[in-house]
Amino acid sequence: MKKLILLLTISAYSLSATTQKEIKFEGLTQISDELALETFNLSNDSTYTIESIDNAIKNFYKYKYFDDIWVSDENNTLTFHFKEKPFIAKIDMQGYKNREDELKELYTIMGIKKGTMYTPKKIEKAKKLLLLSLEREGYLRSVVETEIEKLNDTSVAVKFTVNKGDEIIIKKSLFKGVKKLPLSDIEAVIANKQADCCFTWFFGRNDGIMSLEQIEYDNMRIKDLYYQNGYLDAKVSKAYTKVDFDTNTASLEYTIVEGEQYKLNNTIINIDLNISKPNPMYPHLRLQQGDVFNIAKLRKDQEYIKTFIADKGYAFTEVKYNIKMNKEKHTVDLVYTVTPGEKVYINDVIISGNTRTLDRVIRRNIYLAPKDLYSLTDFKDSKNALKRTGFFDSVNIEQKRVSNSKMDLIVTVSEAATGNLTLGGGYGDYDGWMINASVSDKNILGSGLNLGLSFDYSQKRNTLNLSLSNPAIRDSIYSGSVNVYKKESIVESTDENTTFGDETTYTNGASVGIGRALGRHTRIGATYAIEDVKVEYDLNSTANSSYATSSITPYISFNNTDDYYVPRDGIIAGASYKKVTPSLGGDAKYSVASTYFKYFHSLERLLDKDWIFRYKTSVKVMIDEGEIPDGTTFYLGGVSSVRGYSSYAFQPEDDEEPFKKTWTNTMELSFPLIPSAKMRWALFYDYGMIGTNSFTEIQKSGRGVVISWYSPVGPLQFIFSRAVDPDETDNTSNFEFSLGSRF
Repeated sequence: MKKLILLLTISAYSLSATTQKEIKFEGLTQISDELALETFNLSNDSTYTIESIDNAIKNFYKYKYFDDIWVSDENNTLTFHFKEKPFIAKIDMQGYKNREDELKELYTIMGIKKGTMYTPKKIEKAKKLLLLSLEREGYLRSVVETEIEKLNDTSVAVKFTVNKGDEIIIKKSLFKGVKKLPLSDIEAVIANKQADCCFTWFFGRNDGIMSLEQIEYDNMRIKDLYYQNGYLDAKVSKAYTKVDFDTNTASLEYTIVEGEQYKLNNTIINIDLNISKPNPMYPHLRLQQGDVFNIAKLRKDQEYIKTFIADKGYAFTEVKYNIKMNKEKHTVDLVYTVTPGEKVYINDVIISGNTRTLDRVIRRNIYLAPKDLYSLTDFKDSKNALKRTGFFDSVNIEQKRVSNSKMDLIVTVSEAATGNLTLGGGYGDYDGWMINASVSDKNILGSGLNLGLSFDYSQKRNTLNLSLSNPAIRDSIYSGSVNVYKKESIVESTDENTTFGDETTYTNGASVGIGRALGRHTRIGATYAIEDVKVEYDLNSTANSSYATSSITPYISFNNTDDYYVPRDGIIAGASYKKVTPSLGGDAKYSVASTYFKYFHSLERLLDKDWIFRYKTSVKVMIDEGEIPDGTTFYLGGVSSVRGYSSYAFQPEDDEEPFKKTWTNTMELSFPLIPSAKMRWALFYDYGMIGTNSFTEIQKSGRGVVISWYSPVGPLQFIFSRAVDPDETDNTSNFEFSLGSRF
């Protein structure tokens, strides 16, 4: 019909070729006039024919942007008129998913997004894909209704209303033929699990909701488990599913042939000896001769070999393996074939997305530069280093192949809010209400400089602190810091017959530090500090004293974690030794040795869930070398040591020596709560010890739940804790919150 209209429209034209002074396009918004002229394959003052116009119309329709196209000729001007299809200006989803990240992923699956052209076929296809998504999540017999609202001549709003079907609950799972592996191991790896008998809503219990999307992969997960335990002949059928729609329940049945267990007989790595000898790699392989075959270890060995060769510059290395089975002896020989390709050099490093952070700040954390030989380890370390800065919400480094021997690195970052307004607090029986607040920016004007002002207040302690640090002075391996602070602390007397009364200590101090990087993860340095201290007693002013001290604190630190706020893998560790000596009078002379260790491990590879195991420990020892000033002691209790007890809940009495030894430990298991809002929650257990002559004089532990929100103004924590077996006189705390602190 459209072609007939076209022919009628141009019937007045001469059948001979015609030269047109001007060609115009009306109603065209989706493509440019320049592209339209290219589509017509003509320019102004060009010669056209009926056939050329007909071909142009056909080419325009191929864009699928137009409902109608017609042509007119007036005053020697050829005009193309377009009626464009409306575009989708708004999409609403009712009754199914409401988080932005979930909807974005869902619309991608449905093949629909704002700004695309609207057609009834596109909406119908999106509806079918939505129903399929519902079925995959276990919502069978769902109903989806669509509503199209015309906003204007060029745009429409699309609304999907979902009436979710009933979830199917797996009441029984049967694994026929299983003898050599525990059923609990099999049930742990599959996504569709049998519902537990009760309390299915509780943490760690199985709700039994069937997922059709995952059920087709569960037999492969079981088979992979057998391969991890050496059963290479194992066969696992797809789940036979029986659904009772009257009760919305289902039963699953797998048939498994286990076969025999295989062990590794020999491993051979075939590689060009001019590139590398294989001998250095053999001792580092996870699968060794005599081991039970494990497909998971094989994959890790394959990645290790690839990294080993890629670190020599062969970026496009391929490692393939061949498993040769001896069915009589139940052994296997592994043959790895390494194809390294050519050595690859970095052509260019292109940085984008940094609206605030200076290019040089990013480049100093990238360990590959133009003309450098490629290294896979350098590539991975660069990404982790950028994430550790805390300057970015996301970091992506793409390897773009330029030729067989060159590649570009495309570094794309998304800026994070580095300015923190910190507010925290809590309540303890000893300190009363505690408030801590700070204003800081760890990336001032995108320079990487860290400036902070903090204030802590309670009925017993006040601290004001101003600091400035530079992690890379003039983009070098050296770092520096300056710190000025003012402290006030009150120790109430517990002796009714005291002649001194309460003790108040006033401290004014300043420090300067210098550090140097040793490689990518290790740093050494030293901090020099001076302090002016005054001690006053409210009942006996003659006992008041004042003195000044100076201290030097050498330190070493290590950090190879993969993120600043939420590390999923890596270690943070360090040690320091603070030496305090008299300065400008006074007798203070003592030392403090400290060490700390933090470990992070993602359980995603093991459980296919974003769970993180975290552990930290800290040990401090104070050494009396002549005089430890009054009020100088270690404390136990609170957010930074043992939660469930008030801050400073455990401290020496008036007439006791200071606590000189302390050891604290924390274990946490962290889970995602609302990923789009960067919220997580964790179960924790704290254990701490403190004493004067030994670590074990006082031993306390606490447990609870912490909710963390990595907000635009910094990490916010809500801590719900319980002391474990506290004494009646212990100062406990069931709730605390803090903003700005990390694990």
